[in-house]
Amino acid sequence: MEKIRNNLQTVRERIAAACAAAHRPVEEVTLLAVSKTFGPELIREAHAAGLVAFGENYIQEAVEKMALLAGLPLQWHCIGPIQSNKTRLVAAHFDWAQTVDRLKVAQRLSEQRPEDRPPLSVCIQVNIDGGPSKSGVPPEEARALAQEVARLPRLKLRGLMAIPEPAADFASQKAVHLRTRALFDELRAAGLELDTLSMGMTGDLEAAIHAGSTMVRVGTAIFGKRD
Repeated sequence: MEKIRNNLQTVRERIAAACAAAHRPVEEVTLLAVSKTFGPELIREAHAAGLVAFGENYIQEAVEKMALLAGLPLQWHCIGPIQSNKTRLVAAHFDWAQTVDRLKVAQRLSEQRPEDRPPLSVCIQVNIDGGPSKSGVPPEEARALAQEVARLPRLKLRGLMAIPEPAADFASQKAVHLRTRALFDELRAAGLELDTLSMGMTGDLEAAIHAGSTMVRVGTAIFGKRD
C-alpha cells in the first residue's frame, strides 16, 4: 500500500509541476492508471490512495477484474486494440473506449451498448507520427472517422488518443504531441464537441501536458515494472 501511495504522490507532483510550467490548472489533467497485468489487489490499493480511473489493454483480463472489484466506484477505460469479436464485451463493461480506429468497430460498439448504461465515451486513436508498430488511424483519415463516430447514437465522442513513437528529448516529445493537439483543435473548429486529449505516459507526460493533454496514462510509475 505504502509503495503505491508514494509512487502516486510522485506522479501527482510531476503533473502539478508540468501544469505550473505550462500555466495550466492542474484540474485540467486527469490521471489514468494503467493497470494491465496487475491484479485486483493492487487496483484496490490504488483506489484507496485516491485513484478512480483505470486503463486496461486486455479486454478479457479487464472484465474478470471488474467482476472482482464490482463494489468499488471505478471508471474503466479500454486502451488496447479492439477486435470485432470483442466489441460486445467492451460495450457492456467499459465506461470508455479510447482506441477506436475503424468505423465498423465504432458501429458495433454503438449497437451493442446496453440501453441501461449511458453512452460509451470514445476517443479516436490517431497514429500521429506513422509509427509502424502503433495502432491508430492516420491523421488524414481521422477527420472523416470522427465525423462518422459522432453521429452514432450510443457513443459519445470525447476526443483523440495517441501513442507516438518514443522521442529522445522534451522538445521532440512536445513537437509530436502538438501535432495531435492541432488535429484536436481542427476537429473542434469543425463543430465537434470534444473535451479529451489522451496523450502522455510515464516517460513523456510533461511534454504532453505542455502540448495540451487532458489525460495522461501512467502505469509503470505507479505500479512498478511489469513482469
